[in-house]
Amino acid sequence: MTPQQTGRHPADAHDVIEVRGARENNLADIDVDLPKRRLTVFTGVSGSGKSSLVFGTIAAESRRLIDETYTAFVQSFMPGLGRPEVDALRNLSAAIIVDQERMGANSRSTVGTATDAHTMLRIIFSRLGTPHVGTSTAFSFNSAEGMCPRCEGLGKVADIDIDQFVDRELSLNEGAITVPNFAVGSWYWKSLADSGFVDPDVKLRDYTDQQWQDFLHKPATKMKLAGMNTTYEGLVVKVRRLFLSKDRESMQPHIRAFVDRAVVFAACPDCGGARLNPAALAARVNGHNIAECAAMQISDLAKFVRGIDDPQVAPLVATLSTTLDSLVEIGLGYLSLDRESGTLSGGEAQRVKMVRHLGSSLTDVTYVFDEPTAGLHPHDIQRMNDLLLRLRDKGNTVLVVEHKPETIAIADHVVDLGPGAGTAGGHICYTGDVAGLRGSDTLTGRHLDHRAGLRPRVRPHRGQLPIKDADRHNLRNVSVDVPLGVLTVVTGVAGSGKSSLIHGSLTGRDGVVVVDQSPIRGSRRSNPATYTGLLDPIRTAFAKANGVKAALFSANSEGACPGCRGIGLVYTDLAMMAGVASVCEQCEGRRFTPQVLTYKLRGKDISQVLAMPVDEARGFFTERQARDILDRLYDVGLGYLSLGQPLTTLSGGERQRLKLAIRMADKGTTYILDEPTTGLHLADVDQLLALLDRLVDDGNTVIVIEHHQAVMAHADWIIDLGPGAGHDGGRIVFTGTPHDLVAHGDTLTARHLRTYLAH
Repeated sequence: MTPQQTGRHPADAHDVIEVRGARENNLADIDVDLPKRRLTVFTGVSGSGKSSLVFGTIAAESRRLIDETYTAFVQSFMPGLGRPEVDALRNLSAAIIVDQERMGANSRSTVGTATDAHTMLRIIFSRLGTPHVGTSTAFSFNSAEGMCPRCEGLGKVADIDIDQFVDRELSLNEGAITVPNFAVGSWYWKSLADSGFVDPDVKLRDYTDQQWQDFLHKPATKMKLAGMNTTYEGLVVKVRRLFLSKDRESMQPHIRAFVDRAVVFAACPDCGGARLNPAALAARVNGHNIAECAAMQISDLAKFVRGIDDPQVAPLVATLSTTLDSLVEIGLGYLSLDRESGTLSGGEAQRVKMVRHLGSSLTDVTYVFDEPTAGLHPHDIQRMNDLLLRLRDKGNTVLVVEHKPETIAIADHVVDLGPGAGTAGGHICYTGDVAGLRGSDTLTGRHLDHRAGLRPRVRPHRGQLPIKDADRHNLRNVSVDVPLGVLTVVTGVAGSGKSSLIHGSLTGRDGVVVVDQSPIRGSRRSNPATYTGLLDPIRTAFAKANGVKAALFSANSEGACPGCRGIGLVYTDLAMMAGVASVCEQCEGRRFTPQVLTYKLRGKDISQVLAMPVDEARGFFTERQARDILDRLYDVGLGYLSLGQPLTTLSGGERQRLKLAIRMADKGTTYILDEPTTGLHLADVDQLLALLDRLVDDGNTVIVIEHHQAVMAHADWIIDLGPGAGHDGGRIVFTGTPHDLVAHGDTLTARHLRTYLAH
């Protein structure tokens, strides 16, 4: 499609980022100029090439060039970054990526530590706290000086369920230890069974008190085993050291599953979960200790901090107040500083990262955002827009990948990619201002003012799913009936209690399926073909066509390239640094042995088939089982995904739709979907609504937690929480049909839905 150009670039050539010949992923050798110190929004359907241009080309090259400024010695410790597929990139500035990646599950990282707000609070307490304790590190739960000695600053202690460690009815020789890696004959097993402290032939239930104590809890003791000097530890002591001292997310899946079964974390009895030692907790400022301040809702803490009136901390109070006010302004006032970073959603994590940069003294930086409105109610999107404009007005270039019309509307410049996804995308369809986009004949332009209408007739429900006295997090003993057999949309501002109500009350009930955006467990070997079961009919078809066994066509089995073991990439571990991935030289990324690649199915080898997007594969496969799976992937809007794309590269919205494709065959199910419009282009939202209708019409119940007004308007029933966030929320403020909400509602959701429908 020929680019349509409206709007003018700055006269100075250095005032534009020049991209020439970009070919990363599906980009079709494109050229584009982006004005610097402006807000540019990149639009287009999922898979059109937006991320490949913004993240994979511009931001990646900026980072690579910065890395090259370090000495060769320093670079030797850094992951090597390949040059993006692009002919030329000119006038780049340093790029800072503010994405939706979770902030890690390290329990020592909190909202307070991630934003430096807790550091400022510690300094205030070290100067004003009475009684005086010491320097700011005396108030840090991450330092030996301040942490609670019992829980070492974690605020919780592990309570062991011994019966998940052992089977008391068996002896050690009979396999009494059920801990992973302690199988009979293993080194860990021998260190216990051959220690002499217990008899390996005696059932555990018959141990004396002393034997039981030695077996489970004896501290490290020097001893000889098989003629070697070694150290004996009781089973619980050893498991604590081997497994429980490690971060949960770094564990192998089978170890993590064992820990989840065997260990229950409870609030530390010494500090009550406050993480700090008695001295730190004794010091108070205006009647509160630092743990009480960290536990306050941030909007309340902001008021408390403004009440601290002492000249010696006035500059600190001003800076801390600005940080806290920014968190409130960005729609995170319902969080607390002691909230663990790993528990934040992707959208919350992105907004926390954003606060770091608002106070930065840097200018002329390129900030890159990935759907910053994800997880935001329409009421909060305006505040996010204001922050994006503030970053721009400080003299920065702001690049935003976004689908929401409210954010597209504030752009100085728009780049629309498409016209489709995957191989049908990768072209510049339009560059220019928003008015020009609205008048263009592009998919985005045509849908910019598109609005879904209210359903003419709501479907009758057939029974109810009752929720009684829900009190999780900020919920105020909420009771509500969720209708069965219809589409119910649960709304409310971020932090109002939507997820607490639905996930906290319905998850785990019979017939309830949660389809969320969480990472899919599995390795980088997993892809849509393996995850959906599609690979089975593919392998069968190849085997039948070539008269060979099906195992040859699995990259995890006999047919795998020995050089990369079927991954297509070779990973070089750099110990403490991030690993480096490079394309396998033996198979050139094709994952299979040369012999396997000689076998064809309708002219294609297995590597070529796995490289197909779903759309192309639907036309290629005639086999019924394969077609059924491919049709479901297409129905959930994943037609552009290639069959062999690693699951680790999927966005949260793509992961959710992939999970939905697998579960769609179920009947009589209650589906819970969490913001399914995440990552969807305006044109794809209609397809999602049709899919939700089909699920309901097939006899299912669909409950959607969602902020998108098109989904609200399309609902049969709405449950609205609020009126605000945190302790200002947690109540049902409306239940009824969308028509009733628009006609009579006075909630934030009602006002925004009225505005949307009147547009």
